[in-house]
Amino acid sequence: MNIKSFPIKDWLQQNTIINVSGTMTALGASMVPEEIRQCVDESLGCFVNMDALQAKASITIAQSTGAEAGCITSSVASGICISLAATMTGIDLGLVEDIPDIGKISKNEVAILKGHVVNYGSNINQKIRLVGATPIEVGTVTVAEPYQLRHAITEKTCAALWVVSHHTVQSGLLSLQTFIKLCHEKNVPVIVDAASEYDLKIFIDMGADVVLYSGHKFLSGPTSGIVAGKTVLIKAAYMQQSSGIGRAMKAGKESVVGAIAALERWGQLDHKILHENEYNNLIKIWNGLSKITGLCLKKIPDPTGNPITRIKVSIDAHASSLEIGELCQALLHGNPTIVVRDHHINLGFFEIDPCNMKPGDPEAIILRFQELESLLEKNNSMSSIKDILGPRLSSYDIKDIPMVDTGKVPWTYDGTGDREESLKCWPERYLQH
Repeated sequence: MNIKSFPIKDWLQQNTIINVSGTMTALGASMVPEEIRQCVDESLGCFVNMDALQAKASITIAQSTGAEAGCITSSVASGICISLAATMTGIDLGLVEDIPDIGKISKNEVAILKGHVVNYGSNINQKIRLVGATPIEVGTVTVAEPYQLRHAITEKTCAALWVVSHHTVQSGLLSLQTFIKLCHEKNVPVIVDAASEYDLKIFIDMGADVVLYSGHKFLSGPTSGIVAGKTVLIKAAYMQQSSGIGRAMKAGKESVVGAIAALERWGQLDHKILHENEYNNLIKIWNGLSKITGLCLKKIPDPTGNPITRIKVSIDAHASSLEIGELCQALLHGNPTIVVRDHHINLGFFEIDPCNMKPGDPEAIILRFQELESLLEKNNSMSSIKDILGPRLSSYDIKDIPMVDTGKVPWTYDGTGDREESLKCWPERYLQH
């Protein structure tokens, strides 16, 4: 059979980006290593019994996480859905088929800290409501105390959901240990969303009943979600996926095989060498960027404990009037396209993450910053900083009365854009070129 080359290959070559943002789903999450791709390729050429394959996955997940059992689903988002549904129905197939109708279900409330109600591409509360459950937000955005969690748990509580993420509030809330303890005192199972977390055992060790990991982030597998936990809940969750609301979220054989291979590879990796290489790439970028006038650099750790050091990049207001968002956009729309970690752009900085770089990326990043150095210099503000007493986000009017610089304070910033408008114009804006 004579098949011509596929145009999609050319498209991929023309649209590849340099990713220093991290394992972001919007960027394809991670690069799948050759040894995992070989396993996936093997699966694509054969038939398998999916229940038997998921049983194999359960054994691998248990060995890798310390959980009793596990299964593979299409993503962590789907893992949230089938895990929550499992706490509502158990293995009652009639109830499984009822969801999202909860007329015959006695428990359908999910406790979640208000500071954990985040958007990771969609609102996490939507995933709770999708299965017919009701989110019960605990505390305020920045403060949650034990009595508030106790008060939130009632006879209708089916589960409590904890989110580990850089998106969540990182202080002022309950600790995970306290959260689990208080929930277990009321016989409420705890589900931990640990999609982007590197440590595969800590949450099970702490007593979580179900833990959800991404198979396509640090594990570098194909798109998938890993559900690990107590056997009774995993059985119910798998029933949701095979016969219930999770059927729309099921994983194909290639995803299950790829996730198993990713877990097996994970256990054989020399993580110290891997992280040493990542850090050396980061230092290479640090050394190159430190020579560029107007940039301020700082090494910072990952906020949730992953073994990653990143570079925090901001602009010295004494050396340039260029806004950090303008620099971010220049990198995004240049050649090559460089995507930085811009979650805190409204606070005046972005980050450079080393965990997804390819050979040659550090040199390309340095070169692109060097090309943009003239942009920093053209916006030099040295002659107009006599009123700046330190890194202030304000200046003075002609009567020397303080006034806020509305172009710099976080509360005037609209985020990364209008997602609704962006979705409305898809795919047209990507077809223009």
